[in-house]
Amino acid sequence: MSTPEVYSIAKTPVTCHAFNADRSQVAVSLNDNNVQIYAKQGKEWILSETLSEHDKLITSIDWAPNSNRIVTASQDRNAYVWSLSPDPLTGNLVWKPTLVLLRINRAATFVRWSPNEDKFAVASGARAIAICSFDPENNWWVARQLKKPIRSTVLSVDWHPNNVLLAAGSADMKARVFSAYIKDVDKRPSPTIWGEKLPFNTICGEYSSPAGGWVHAVGFSPSGDVLAFASHDSSISIVYPGGPMVYNIRISSLPYVTLTWTSEDALVAAGHDCQPVVFSGSEQGWGLIGTLDDITASSASKTHGARTGTVGRLNSAAFNTFRNADTRGHTGGGDTASDTELLTVHQNTITSVRPYAYGGEGIVSRVSTTGVDGKLVIWDVNAVSALTGKMGGLRV
Repeated sequence: MSTPEVYSIAKTPVTCHAFNADRSQVAVSLNDNNVQIYAKQGKEWILSETLSEHDKLITSIDWAPNSNRIVTASQDRNAYVWSLSPDPLTGNLVWKPTLVLLRINRAATFVRWSPNEDKFAVASGARAIAICSFDPENNWWVARQLKKPIRSTVLSVDWHPNNVLLAAGSADMKARVFSAYIKDVDKRPSPTIWGEKLPFNTICGEYSSPAGGWVHAVGFSPSGDVLAFASHDSSISIVYPGGPMVYNIRISSLPYVTLTWTSEDALVAAGHDCQPVVFSGSEQGWGLIGTLDDITASSASKTHGARTGTVGRLNSAAFNTFRNADTRGHTGGGDTASDTELLTVHQNTITSVRPYAYGGEGIVSRVSTTGVDGKLVIWDVNAVSALTGKMGGLRV
């Protein structure tokens, strides 16, 4: 089984990350107002540049693979587009920011480039999504807002492959599909399973989380015909709009906050459980397949008394210490460091999971994750370990 590549980027939480096209550089936010760009040197990631323009914490980063532009969103209610251009004094290529006028009065929470990289979507706490496109006449980025019927903070967005439709998950416990068609930017879209006539702000679908939890993450499948979203009620929902049919997978672990599709019939989700988990299925049904983090192997090397195959946070030596004290009256000491170490690779919440490498037919072969523990981990999506605890065999 392939061993994940583990890199300790920082001692502070990694809020978000984005790789460049050839994966030689990664841009991260270390829970502050700067963008740190690390370059791969051998087996290490070395800090190469720091982009400083935001006043408050950067909440999201996206790196366009073809145009090589970085877009950042922040709690200061602004977004910047960063482009490489020659410095007039030295002639060296440097990152220069362009301010985007979002016209929002609350924090920007999430940002993603469209597939054609001619516009991007910025989610916000202002109950709105800013769809930003470049105005060549005035040489700036202009924003149009998707507002109705959003009733709370928008937490995540994802673009449909046709460059027009946009999925959004928000704290009003809804996942929605909007049309973000801009007449002067987009070609007339072909009919899709989500609809035919798609003027700006058309609602193509609206779906509720099963038990009323915030929708933390949304994602279209590679074809765009299926939508997945993760909710704070510890559930994953898979939407087939043609049916219409919605599969709700309730899990017994902590909620997921991020997800990415790896193929048309599989996705990886991660979050407060500290381990990336694989779901797979089709229109006939969906189920939890296993985890990319081989906890059983970790348990053999890290602790002898821990139960294997259960939830990452509950599978720690610290948990077992308290359990033994409660059930057996054991009050022994032990190594403090090992007592608080989880059996998972990530030692805290996973904040972001993104595609890293692609195999044949556009199928994702590896994914990358970052977390509150300051780690960057690259996983082989085919190295799936079975879950043998309460989550094992979970199916819809």
